[in-house]
Amino acid sequence: MKLEQQLKMSSFRSPFQKAYLNILYTGNWLEAQTESILKLHGISPEQYNVLRILRGQQGKPINLFEIQERMLSPMSNATRLVEKLRLKGLVTREVCEHNRRKVEIFITEKGKKLLEELDPEVEAQEKNLFQQVDTEDIEVLNKILDSIRNI
Repeated sequence: MKLEQQLKMSSFRSPFQKAYLNILYTGNWLEAQTESILKLHGISPEQYNVLRILRGQQGKPINLFEIQERMLSPMSNATRLVEKLRLKGLVTREVCEHNRRKVEIFITEKGKKLLEELDPEVEAQEKNLFQQVDTEDIEVLNKILDSIRNI
């Protein structure tokens, strides 16, 4: 469905406004699609993001500041997210032996298993959501989005 129909607008001020609103609307729509899968597993998109960051560490610790820097949504409260994941047994928090002020975060085996369950579901959804778009167009889209952020 066209953006005009979704937003019940007859026209936009400019093609730039339409592109801006289209990106915002589509981003929210994509997040809602992902959230529908994650909700079934008892986690939020932000918690999923933290787990993926931790898995990418390949067993090496990471601190809250580094997690926050790598979050898709930099406004997320990494401390709160990590604590919720800890209470679910998906991550651990350990005080660094060499620097007692530093807290190191690790993904647990339970957290890794959850991601292993989610990986095929999320991958299938990504393929399904983009099935009507050619690979070349996806590459162009990625290039355009990267260009927008490199202002």
